[in-house]
Amino acid sequence: MPNNAFEKIIASDKPVVIDFYADWCGPCKLMPPVLKELKAAMGDEIQIFKINVDEHNDIAAQYQVSSIPTLMIFQHGQLKWREPGVKNARQLQQLIQAHRS
Repeated sequence: MPNNAFEKIIASDKPVVIDFYADWCGPCKLMPPVLKELKAAMGDEIQIFKINVDEHNDIAAQYQVSSIPTLMIFQHGQLKWREPGVKNARQLQQLIQAHRS
């Protein structure tokens, strides 16, 4: 994914959840069901994208992703929240609502 495509994604009016992961990362494997639950709860209010750090190390470097999984929430191109580690869907939903603009 070119950087300009990523910039276009995070420029959304809706909150955008980005999951930085790698296929070899054990804790990263816990996130897909969480993100699915989050999408089921919030539907069209949000967008969710997964970024493989091995395939898109330029984007990972740009956002200084040093541990995975790292979750970020963007809206209108602005980083609203970021944190490494596994979260549950309820935590993410609360974070999205707290940081929504």
